[in-house]
Amino acid sequence: MKQYAGMDVSLDDVSVCVVDEAGKILLEAKVASEPAALVNWFRKLDFTLERIGMEAGPLSQWLHAGMREEGLPVELLETRHVRTAFKTMPVKTDRKDARGIAQLMRMGWFRPVHCKSMPAQEMRALLTTRKLVLNKRIDVEMGLRGILRGFGLKIGPTTPRTFETRVRALVDGHPTLIAVSDALLAARTALTEQLKGLETRLVRLARAETRVRLLMSVPGVGVIVALTYVSAIDDPGRFKSSKAVGPHFGLTPRRYQSGETDIAGGISKTGDAGVRAALYEAAHVILTRPVKGSTLKSWAARVAARAGLRKATVALARKLAVILHRMLADGTTFVADKAAARAAA
Repeated sequence: MKQYAGMDVSLDDVSVCVVDEAGKILLEAKVASEPAALVNWFRKLDFTLERIGMEAGPLSQWLHAGMREEGLPVELLETRHVRTAFKTMPVKTDRKDARGIAQLMRMGWFRPVHCKSMPAQEMRALLTTRKLVLNKRIDVEMGLRGILRGFGLKIGPTTPRTFETRVRALVDGHPTLIAVSDALLAARTALTEQLKGLETRLVRLARAETRVRLLMSVPGVGVIVALTYVSAIDDPGRFKSSKAVGPHFGLTPRRYQSGETDIAGGISKTGDAGVRAALYEAAHVILTRPVKGSTLKSWAARVAARAGLRKATVALARKLAVILHRMLADGTTFVADKAAARAAA
């Protein structure tokens, strides 16, 4: 008889449930949230497990990698899929979640998630940190604008270089506002310095990574877009077809069909929102700025004339996702005419 296990991961402990192929619960336990502790617990079992499942999350990739290295048949489950399966549960606890995941593994009703390699995780960590620091700098600037606005002082349009000069000119002669602006401007300066350091590191990483340089041959694709895409794809071979990349990142329309009803909605917006945003920005650059690769731009412009700029940008973002994946899979550089021909087809 085959046995299956489900794990609900938390910061300190992991709830584990083991069931047989008939769905009967054999074992339940709480194990420390450490790869070594989990491997040791599963090794002590008197039987071999067919599959072990855990929901994708902050600790899951670390635990998954450690258990995989020890030869355990562990799978990462898509979070959205698991949550949908558990909507019928009136009571939610870690113990019940572990039971539910074990049953999903037994029935085979799950969608596995790719566990990224360590270089991809490191690349993603740098990109996430850059975005966090950038957003905090924006928060400081907007907060300072809001404070001064309460005193009738309007900063107005500025550039990153003229922002501080404009603020100091406005608060001159106001001791309290000078103290407030000094504190926030000092925080802004520190964030700007750290942001520059992170961006320098990302540029060096892009220069050293062959795949990133390859993608940067596409118009509109710069360092951030290329790094974001490469870190998300990681292994191009995990997609059976390049066409599957668009739906994976939520760039294809939703559809609801039942009986006489057949509704096609907006894009699904599933998958990695950061990749989707990066591809949209690259498509927007191609459509709105003078860039090379005008044949692909011409195709998108025809779509814009027919369906509007926004829909054309989304359509071009989806085509870029397919093109970039094909480039990674084949190791080929971007050819504008060929890419446009494929997009039109």
